[in-house]
Amino acid sequence: MSAWTDRILQEFPADLSRFWIACDPDDLLLDERILHELRDRGFEVLPFEDSIAFRTEYEERYRAAWDRGEEGPAHALILQLRGTDLNALPWDYVRMGRKVSLSLADLFPRLSYGVIRQMDSEHHETLFLAHNRHATQPLGEGATKDFILTHIFRISPYLLSRPEDFWREVLRLHYRGAGLPELLARHVEGILKDSRLGDLPIAELLSSKSYMVRAVQDAWGRFLSQYGIRSDRRPIDETVEALPDVSVPFEHPDVRVIIDTMFLEGALQPVGAPSSTADLPDWVKVGLVDDPHALSKLVSAGVQKIAADLPTVEATHRDWVEMARRLGEVISRFNGLNAGVAEPIEQQVRTLQRDADERLKDWLFQHFADLPSLPAAKGPVMVHHVPRYLALRRNAGEERVALLVFDGLAMDQWIQIREHLAARVPGFSAEEGGCFAWLPTLTSVSRQALFSGLKPREFANSIETTAREPSLWDRFWQENGLRKSEIIYQKGLKRNEQLAELQEAISRPATKVAGIVVDMIDEIVHGAMLGKRGIAGQIGAWCDTGFVEKLFLLLAEQGYVIYLTADHGNVDAEGIGRLSQGVVSELKGERVRAYRSETLASSVPADIDAFRFDSPGLPPDFLPLYAGTRGAFVPKGDQIVAHGGISVEELIVPFIKINMPKAI
Repeated sequence: MSAWTDRILQEFPADLSRFWIACDPDDLLLDERILHELRDRGFEVLPFEDSIAFRTEYEERYRAAWDRGEEGPAHALILQLRGTDLNALPWDYVRMGRKVSLSLADLFPRLSYGVIRQMDSEHHETLFLAHNRHATQPLGEGATKDFILTHIFRISPYLLSRPEDFWREVLRLHYRGAGLPELLARHVEGILKDSRLGDLPIAELLSSKSYMVRAVQDAWGRFLSQYGIRSDRRPIDETVEALPDVSVPFEHPDVRVIIDTMFLEGALQPVGAPSSTADLPDWVKVGLVDDPHALSKLVSAGVQKIAADLPTVEATHRDWVEMARRLGEVISRFNGLNAGVAEPIEQQVRTLQRDADERLKDWLFQHFADLPSLPAAKGPVMVHHVPRYLALRRNAGEERVALLVFDGLAMDQWIQIREHLAARVPGFSAEEGGCFAWLPTLTSVSRQALFSGLKPREFANSIETTAREPSLWDRFWQENGLRKSEIIYQKGLKRNEQLAELQEAISRPATKVAGIVVDMIDEIVHGAMLGKRGIAGQIGAWCDTGFVEKLFLLLAEQGYVIYLTADHGNVDAEGIGRLSQGVVSELKGERVRAYRSETLASSVPADIDAFRFDSPGLPPDFLPLYAGTRGAFVPKGDQIVAHGGISVEELIVPFIKINMPKAI
């Protein structure tokens, strides 16, 4: 156990109390490693967000069991209060609970609180060690920023005097998935503004991976032009604000080694090259495709790279989201290959997918229970966090917000759509992330959680239908200060002729929040006959109709900040045999069955390759049974595309902020 974790856990000695109140304004308890360690010690953490919801959970699940002399779901419960005002709590809780106070200001007394509170929780452990070893006196705001840059991000802006030094650090940061917080990026920019790097958009390059990738992709096209190779990407229109032309020292070894990896894993897209590249330096060829077999080799190398770096059971949820993105890039490229070129590497890709799914399954059994309670301030961890995150964005100044839910969209299919938009829409960019769907990954479970902001346990009466989605979406936003006339919900969008009706609704001046379901992907998946590679062709044809860019532009022109996500993804699966149980299974999916009692759930034949995982947050009488890895409850040997189960492609979905030009 780390010194940081031990410092937090020492506040909670075992057997002192059943019920604790933690005043935790900085969400220190809502770190997945802290949550995991507390759970191992018999403590459950329940954030206090709504008095009625908390009382229902506490009284029904914990106190009733304790009063009967039973252990209950946990030995002790910690009420996590995101603040310090105990008057916000019911009086009987304050009287019963044992109080604890946790604060970054107390744990880092020699650093500026205003700075450290903007650091992500993943850095607390390293910062705690550095603070105790190296912070010998109180530091002001500027000195604290320098301290964090040195000890957390391993950057000294005062030493970045040459372009190759700067680009090496930019690429290294983003490759590790650790771009600088904007506060620190602006600090570095202030230090370098009078240097020879002063003309670069320093803060944007350091803080935004999507901005950095766009800048490097554009710079790669300009770099290749000196060899007479032109990028096939559509040029930026003069009416659209373009990225500034930046020059990247691609030839430098420190830069080249990371650029190679970005091409292999799909963050950067290779450029089509003339048939003969014999005169080009060998290192340039990783960013070129001169024939279909070259792209096949790129996919194969990417698969090997990811396979060597699969997350372990000790990984964080961020590690899994990043891995899902990398895997999605490779799968998207693979699905774009013609059959003859794809066939020799197909088994290699399938092996990676299965290995990743098995690793994820092992990880989920230990860590899924931690995910629902993690904070959403810097991005949703699970889909039910999305409405809360959007509410925070509105409070931060994003007055009009549109949530686009592409039903059934897997990460690899988002990447296909992204590349279509990048080629067709000048000025398009996307700030890419991901989040976890709910298990089981079914529309009635996960999409309802997505629009309601609730855990499935909290909409148990409608868990088998999506009929309540509009009212749950309305209720969330009305509880967050909007009137019913300011909220819209529309589903079933997939074709251009439907956009006129949407335009009428979103253009009303009163409308502030739009929830929109685009269900073409789900429709394609449920009719798929040729697997996910066949689906990729259908998605390409749908994108060619112009629907996606027209939808995005329509929202952008009306002043909406656009967020895109999905309720679940989809996966290639093979039949393991039908479950012929009549009406025993209350909810039937191709990758999952759900039962209403332990007796019924135990009636599954022993020879079926399936497993139980009763994830927390589900109703107590909702017991899922999942098909084994890449299996489906259909006739043996049948090949289908499905969802509902536990795989990287089903469970980890895109969460994207779309940036569109106002005109093209």
